[in-house]
Amino acid sequence: MSLITYVVNTMKAKLKEPYNQFFGTLANQVRLDIIKYLITQNNNVNEIVKAVGKNQSTISHSLKRLECCGFVTCKKDGKNRIYSLNKKTIKPLFELMENHMEVYCKKIIEK
Repeated sequence: MSLITYVVNTMKAKLKEPYNQFFGTLANQVRLDIIKYLITQNNNVNEIVKAVGKNQSTISHSLKRLECCGFVTCKKDGKNRIYSLNKKTIKPLFELMENHMEVYCKKIIEK
């Protein structure tokens, strides 16, 4: 393999990584449940654990991934860390996805 081919292939792989990270973040039911919960309210880990019904470790790992990708933000409030959904991009994206699923994907489920 030539150096030019290697460099081009490496660049293509690096360009794909943000897409893999973004869609990989969405390809997890726990993270989707957290997002759906945070659409309606901001809250701390303990309240998210109660709402989603998973253990704290699972929720904390999922929140870390969501925060890394900019899906959620976290602010300290005393001893608590309050998580909120990215209202600028992720909330509109999920509204669009919900509308799309209602119109198009619902037909698949009904079959």
